Amino acid sequence: MSASSMGRAWAEISASALGANVRALTSVLGTTSLCGVVKANGYGHGAVIVARTILDAGATSLAVATVQEGRELREAGVNAPILLLAEIPSASLNDAMTQSLTLTVGSLEGALALAHAAERLGGVHPVHLKVDTGMHRMGVAPVEVSDVLDVLLACDELDVEGIYTHLSVADGDRDEDRRFTRHQIDTFDEVLADLDDARRPRVVHLANSAGALGYPDARRDLARVGLALYGYLPGAWLGDVLAEHGISLTPALTLRAKVVATRRVKAGERPSYGRRRALVRDANVVTVPLGYADGFAGGLFDADAQVLIGGRRYPLAGVVTMDQIVVDVGDDEVAVGDDVVLLGAQGDECISADEWATRAQTISWEILCALSARVARVLVD
Repeated sequence: MSASSMGRAWAEISASALGANVRALTSVLGTTSLCGVVKANGYGHGAVIVARTILDAGATSLAVATVQEGRELREAGVNAPILLLAEIPSASLNDAMTQSLTLTVGSLEGALALAHAAERLGGVHPVHLKVDTGMHRMGVAPVEVSDVLDVLLACDELDVEGIYTHLSVADGDRDEDRRFTRHQIDTFDEVLADLDDARRPRVVHLANSAGALGYPDARRDLARVGLALYGYLPGAWLGDVLAEHGISLTPALTLRAKVVATRRVKAGERPSYGRRRALVRDANVVTVPLGYADGFAGGLFDADAQVLIGGRRYPLAGVVTMDQIVVDVGDDEVAVGDDVVLLGAQGDECISADEWATRAQTISWEILCALSARVARVLVD
């Protein structure tokens, strides 16, 4: 489907940007394999589109959050290894193993349930053990690792392929953040040191995007790269790391729409629900078919968000509605059918997910993941 055939708002996903980001990241990672995190519909970019593109560019495996996300990729013909990033309910284990997904175990109870399910199903199924080194969200406590490994290794139907942890503040630039990240890495290494060669899984990983870029000793066998794949940095200080390597990242998503209506509105009129803001002068007000149901958060109105039309920034003329926004273009001539960029570049201007996140007092991950399913994703270039 081409962008020109879209009926309302759509997101263009740049294959060249995704590919360039993978190559930039792998140049930093060296011998560490890149596992592309494509959960939450590929961070809003379209999981299948992203998975195919980054695998072609050099990623060796993928990671998702749910069995449904993994099944979607398998049904689309994606055959690469897919890691489930969380321990799943026992009722979903058969489905996950049937889909050849790599399972995560994060508790003794989860290990026992998986061993029983694998014995019933037969075959050999890869599993990774997750260790809680301080994030306290999911994972086996360090003192319990040996007991859980006993259960997994005793099951002939399980291949205990990997062991990993997750760094909770690797993106932070405070001394406290750096100390805690070092504590997590050291704790994980202590767990590994207690395992003899026969019991130590062959794939070791702990780096997310921030860990992979900011902590070279966290890269190990693979790095689970999420946000950076899509062209954004988890922390601004990591830009210096990329600069040292002479590389940069490129946002892969441009959110677009077209003007669907225009009208001349007199000064003092208050467009949209709530009549929140009076026009300070006569102005051309245009309607753009994208609203909070598409991911343009209502709070962006109060945060003075802007859109791009003809390479110029324009403010909203009223509050965000479910399906539409209204934009104050002043005395500029804007016509039905003119291109509108909500996220991305147009002319010399650019509106990034980081800008939206700053205005909405949230994080760029949330901005990208909030783009709804009714916004069509279109692979370009």
